[in-house]
Amino acid sequence: MNTPRPLALAEWLAGENDRRIVADNGKEQFTLAQMRGQVQALCRRLLALSQRRWALCFEDSYLFTVALLASLHAGKIPVIPGHIRQSLLQEQSDDFDGVITDADLTLSCPVLGVERYGVDTGLRYDGPSDAGVTNGLPGIDPTAYLVLFTSGSTGKPRQVNKPVQCLDEESRWLAQLWGTRLSGCHFVASVSHQHLYGLTFRVCLPMALALSFDSRQVLYSEQLACHTPDRRYAFISSPAFLRRLDMSLQSPGCRLIVSAGGPLPWVNADAARRWFSQTVDEIYGSTETGVLAWRSRQEEHTPWRPFPGVSLTCDDGECWRARSPLIRIEQGLKLDDKLSFDPAGGFQLCGRHDRIVKIEDKRISLSEVERRLLALPEVADAVALQVVRPGRSGVGVVLVLRPPAQAADLPQLKRRWRHELHQWLEPVAMPRFWRIIDVIPHNSQSKRAWAQIQELFHAAR
Repeated sequence: MNTPRPLALAEWLAGENDRRIVADNGKEQFTLAQMRGQVQALCRRLLALSQRRWALCFEDSYLFTVALLASLHAGKIPVIPGHIRQSLLQEQSDDFDGVITDADLTLSCPVLGVERYGVDTGLRYDGPSDAGVTNGLPGIDPTAYLVLFTSGSTGKPRQVNKPVQCLDEESRWLAQLWGTRLSGCHFVASVSHQHLYGLTFRVCLPMALALSFDSRQVLYSEQLACHTPDRRYAFISSPAFLRRLDMSLQSPGCRLIVSAGGPLPWVNADAARRWFSQTVDEIYGSTETGVLAWRSRQEEHTPWRPFPGVSLTCDDGECWRARSPLIRIEQGLKLDDKLSFDPAGGFQLCGRHDRIVKIEDKRISLSEVERRLLALPEVADAVALQVVRPGRSGVGVVLVLRPPAQAADLPQLKRRWRHELHQWLEPVAMPRFWRIIDVIPHNSQSKRAWAQIQELFHAAR
């Protein structure tokens, strides 16, 4: 069977089958004609506004897709924060000129609520479709790009400009790998479209293959098991979700299970294989690089295989650099991971270089945690690190307090700190292990003495 030709993003609204289902939310189904009409309505509104950079902040993936297409057809720059937290959006307000959202947000910039462009719930469209491919819509600029964010070494979110052409190329690679296997599949996901992994796999890939997707994010095993077994599914997931699978439930009929965002322990990969009756496929990459490699987890040490066109080279005996058509930088990008290659061209991951750690498959910037701690009035100095305990992993922090706070009630202080930090940090980034000391250990070179700092968490307290 021939691999289907994937549609470029500029072609997503094309096709004569106006009644084709592109998405559903468990209660309603949305057709290609509806999506096209909703994109046209929002595009017209955006064309009338001078703001160029629009942050897309959505819980619903179908409405997100409508806003993504409308902003690109209107010649705007879609900005995709990795969250929809109001306090963080306000802090990042220099990164965009306005917000399009399905959430209740109050910000110091224009906020377009999707309910303004349709009837009832959001951007619904029940009128006749325009004839032709995308009549009524300007073409998408071939040089168009999206702005995403990733944790930088300073702790502040760092912008990553992602050309639409790279998203199209990525979909072509994935279609070449899985296109025939995905025939007739409905996409379900436990990951957010607000990050590149979710954007690529739960939105771009099904739209490129003219397949449908569920607009809701799966949060619990029960929600996944509720999908009727009479359909074929592609499940886009993460190691954190697969580790928490309730094996007592009935699994849906998944033709493809994809995991990315962090290491998937073999015991969990094997358990998921038995529950789904399908081997888990893993993806290796990042927001900056796009997909780099994949593996179908047949055994514990199944090697990663680079995608065709990806080159991984070692610069100086330790740091690896990736080059590929998805990376628009001639010298490529330096990887945070350490790699070990086998003679057949496969590789294993052997640790990381930077201060970005993976907890519950989310990238957590320890620098960002420290920055937030240092903003607390009682904290004079702070160190954050990953603490791994049997069965769990979390952020540990070592604090030096200012003199007035040293005599204060510590449990009460912790409660107040957690309340304050909750405005800025994701739940998995919240400190779980606390140590209060007089001075942060440093070595003779005035650098933090990490061995001594880590020892503070060795004894159970």
